[in-house]
Amino acid sequence: MSRLVPLQSSQLPPATVQGGLRVATYNIHKGVRGVGRAKRLEIHNLGLAVESLDADLVFLQEVRLFHTRDARQFDRTWFGWPAQGQAEYLAPEGYDVAYRSNAITRHGEHGNALLSRWPMGDVGHEDVSDHRFEQRGLLHVPVQWLGGTVHAVVVHFGLVHASRVRQVQRLAEFIEATVPADEMLVVAGDFNDWGEKLDAPMAAIGLTRAAAPAPARARALTFPSRVPVFALDRFYLRGLRCASTMVPRGLAWARMSDHLPLVAELEPD
Repeated sequence: MSRLVPLQSSQLPPATVQGGLRVATYNIHKGVRGVGRAKRLEIHNLGLAVESLDADLVFLQEVRLFHTRDARQFDRTWFGWPAQGQAEYLAPEGYDVAYRSNAITRHGEHGNALLSRWPMGDVGHEDVSDHRFEQRGLLHVPVQWLGGTVHAVVVHFGLVHASRVRQVQRLAEFIEATVPADEMLVVAGDFNDWGEKLDAPMAAIGLTRAAAPAPARARALTFPSRVPVFALDRFYLRGLRCASTMVPRGLAWARMSDHLPLVAELEPD
């Protein structure tokens, strides 16, 4: 496996908002790509990628704490399977880490994670599985930022639209019970919303999809990573507004996951 330098393939701009909050969301595909003999470990390249995003908050999906089969397979490679969980491995120096598992599989598990440059509060988790074939959860972390609290919720919604609508309602119930109405909120992750149908249900529960102000606004396409045509990865906001968004592009980013990351600059509303 060759080490890639993602930043060289798509130069990320410096923060555009003085005192703003840079956030990124990224489905990392469990740190592995390909199948059979073509299967390759990408978690080490993903570590470089996450660091290059230079985000205050990184919302991650499909993150593994352990996987016995892949750990055995890649233990023979040059870099090898990381000794710690993937969330801990991916966190740049000085970042706090929160992780909770959503799905238990035959050889391991996977879930959502938050990496934060700012101090974290108590970590919460809510099971929002809609049926037995898909295990889904919400990861909730209050983050102390510039004298206030930003509530970060990491999501990975289901593959069926009806399930996603029900998960929006579960999200609404969780927010009402957990997040004070006067505090800032970012809900981010992989929404699997192929048909672009979730903006209205999310707006009905008080969350606005992050988009750059016109005329700079453009659809932030993130899937599939090689030729992105769907905007599956998103931020929904309350008490914050979006100043800009960007999606890193290039061969290095396309190799590491089937999704591209989405980066946004936020500021208090």
